[in-house]
Amino acid sequence: MAGRFAPRPTRTTVRGGHVAMPAPRDPRSAPASPRTRTWVPDGPLDLGLVLGPLRRGTGDPTFRTTPDGAAWRTSLTPVGPGTLRVSRHDDTIRGQAWGPGADWLLDRLPELLGAADDPSAFVPRHRLLAFTHHRLPGLRLLRTGLVLESLIPSILEQKVTTGEAYRAWRLLVRRFGEPAPGPAPERMAVMPAPRAWALIPSWEWHRAGVDDKRASTVLRAVRVAARLEEAARMPPEEARARLELVPGIGPWTSAETVQRSHGAVDSVTVGDLHLPGIVGWALAGDRDADDSVMLSLLEPYAGQRHRAVRLILLSGRTPARRAPRMPHGDIASL
Repeated sequence: MAGRFAPRPTRTTVRGGHVAMPAPRDPRSAPASPRTRTWVPDGPLDLGLVLGPLRRGTGDPTFRTTPDGAAWRTSLTPVGPGTLRVSRHDDTIRGQAWGPGADWLLDRLPELLGAADDPSAFVPRHRLLAFTHHRLPGLRLLRTGLVLESLIPSILEQKVTTGEAYRAWRLLVRRFGEPAPGPAPERMAVMPAPRAWALIPSWEWHRAGVDDKRASTVLRAVRVAARLEEAARMPPEEARARLELVPGIGPWTSAETVQRSHGAVDSVTVGDLHLPGIVGWALAGDRDADDSVMLSLLEPYAGQRHRAVRLILLSGRTPARRAPRMPHGDIASL
């Protein structure tokens, strides 16, 4: 992030930021023959900004950037696991994919990179957002078309620190997922299938630092995984309503999910510890804003409120910390 104010490394600001993409080098030779697709976007596109919300920490086994300038991600698609490598060559985006889900991932490559998003629809009402919108023309809102892969890590992030949530995701995916297809970077993995999540023993959740409440919510979600994945074809608000039928999934979790699965341009995360204060400070100088004040400040951006929040988080205009960070819990040691 850039700006006069150093952003706090909270879970929200991490999600709102971007992935630092290494400078492109010559692509490495791959030992397996991938499926390949090229695509030319119709405007500016910054891979780091677009794909950044998918990374759950630097050690995320489902997402990696490499020194050759490429972004790698794994997905459990409806037709099986797949690995996707995305790189830029001048104005052309190149996608390479391996595994049973390769064709599925390549078919949806433009949508993943924001082809269905229209940044020109955003009309800034504040100087800060006008400046950030102008400075970051390559920001587009992605759409994965997959619900569970965004829902489960969002459940793990409920009511805990960033580090705790990312550690839990990392440990569980590496232990119970399967190795990434193709020549993926070392230790990348595909997240577990619904049945594999359901069979994780209680002590393994405990070792990963996941309390019984969050673990139980994940288990309830994977029992109806097929019905939840159907929500990917619904409008965002209908999808959120279906997700929230599962006990333990509320507005915070459903918003965090559809922002990634649907590219939901108007879904605002409410119930977050830091976000109202960040939005309030950026738009009105009110660091004590609550959800109602935040939603009121975002009213001029109705229809584009999620994009407005992303721009605020990327602006670097955040209030200085005035209290110690939330202590890191370690239930695994109990």
